[in-house]
Amino acid sequence: MLIIFDCDGVLIDSEIIAAQVNAEILTEYGFEITAAEMNSRFVGLTGPQIVAIIEEELGRSLPDEFKDRADDEIDRRLGAVKAIVGIHELLDTLDWPRCICSNSSTRRLKLSLEAAGLYDRFKPYIFSAPEVGTKRGKPAPDVFLHAAKAFDVDPRSAVVIEDSVPGVTGAVAAGMRVIGFTGGLHTWAGHGEALMDAGAETVVRRLREVGPVVEAFRAWNGLEA
Repeated sequence: MLIIFDCDGVLIDSEIIAAQVNAEILTEYGFEITAAEMNSRFVGLTGPQIVAIIEEELGRSLPDEFKDRADDEIDRRLGAVKAIVGIHELLDTLDWPRCICSNSSTRRLKLSLEAAGLYDRFKPYIFSAPEVGTKRGKPAPDVFLHAAKAFDVDPRSAVVIEDSVPGVTGAVAAGMRVIGFTGGLHTWAGHGEALMDAGAETVVRRLREVGPVVEAFRAWNGLEA
C-alpha cells in the first residue's frame, strides 16, 4: 500500500498564503477578487491554469510582471509557513510507504516543506506534476500514476489525501482511493461537499482521522498492505 499526500493545504498551510498574495496583486490589475474566492475557485490548479482562466475572463493578458511579482511575494511569506496541525503525529504512526504528489514546482516544494520541518520526512519521494512523467498537472492523473510506478504499487492499493477538486479528480482517474481534507486555513463553506462530489470517499477535518480511515479502507475493501 502507498499513502500519497498533496502538499499545499494538506501538509502545510500555504494555500491561504498564495490566495492572499494573488488576490492582492490581481485586484491591482483590475481583476477584483478576494482570497476566499481565489480558494473556492482555483485551489489545486497550477499557476498557468489559473492565469489562463483569469485572462479569458478579463479579455486581455495580465502584465508580464505578474508571475514574478506573485512568486517572489509568495516565496517570501512561505519562509514562515506552518505545518498543518497533526501532520508530524500522523507521520509518526503511519507504517506504510508515503510520498507527495503536488502541482507545485520542486523549488517551491523544497522551500515550503523545509520551512515547515517536513522535507526530510518525505525526500526523495516528492513529485512535482509539471516536472515528472508527462508533466501534466492535476486534474490529470499522471503524477499519481508516476508515484505508483516509482513504488511498484498497484494504483488500487494507494490512498490519496487531497484538499482540492482537481487533486481528487486526478486521483480518482488514476484508480486510487481518496480521502478529502478540509482542515487547512483556506477551507470554505461547501469545501467538503465539493471534494465528495469529485469522488472522495470520505472527508476529514483533522489529520489524526486519516490513519483510522485508511485502516477502515483496508478492512472493508481489501486494500493490500
